Amino acid sequence: MGIAERKEREKADMRRKIVDAAIQMFVEEGYDKMSIRKIADKIEYSPATIYLYYKDKDELLYDVQSEGFDALAEHFRKAVTEKDPYRRLKQMAWAYVNFYRENPQLYDLMFIINDPMNAEEDEEDWKNGDNAYDALQQLMQECIDNKLVRFKNAVVASISVWGFLHGLISLDLRCRIKVCKLSGSDLEEGMEDAINEYLRIIKA
Repeated sequence: MGIAERKEREKADMRRKIVDAAIQMFVEEGYDKMSIRKIADKIEYSPATIYLYYKDKDELLYDVQSEGFDALAEHFRKAVTEKDPYRRLKQMAWAYVNFYRENPQLYDLMFIINDPMNAEEDEEDWKNGDNAYDALQQLMQECIDNKLVRFKNAVVASISVWGFLHGLISLDLRCRIKVCKLSGSDLEEGMEDAINEYLRIIKA
């Protein structure tokens, strides 16, 4: 291995160490409570070392968020297996909800807090989530092509499906869904009934 190749590998290893520590600390303790100094202490390096890789906490969160979206895309790949497009859509909807249930703090970092957007000067160039969203849009196009859903446009269909699921999840994540006066198993059953009814309504 040459010197240049070894240095690149060392950089990649250090970036991996920083991101892994940040994911753990952001999820366990919350983004607002974390600082570059605390993350540096976690990996036993100076803050100056982290600043060689990230200009601030927002830029680091952007990479953490990217890891989350890669995990979501992989979650879809494993969970969405049906041949029939509409059945795959139902699988994807529940895979999305289950990803949130298994990773609520990570979901918050990915979809709720605005800070990672500060790391992208042009929001139209925001690439995090492309894999997961593209999978949804391609599936919606397949459902439309096979006349399995009421939608005519895959982008509109994707926004509708994602918006419904994300809205329900966000209400639950921020405890606003309590206004429905449901709790425990009744709340979970109510959310599941709402999702099933929505999927029934959009079916052609």
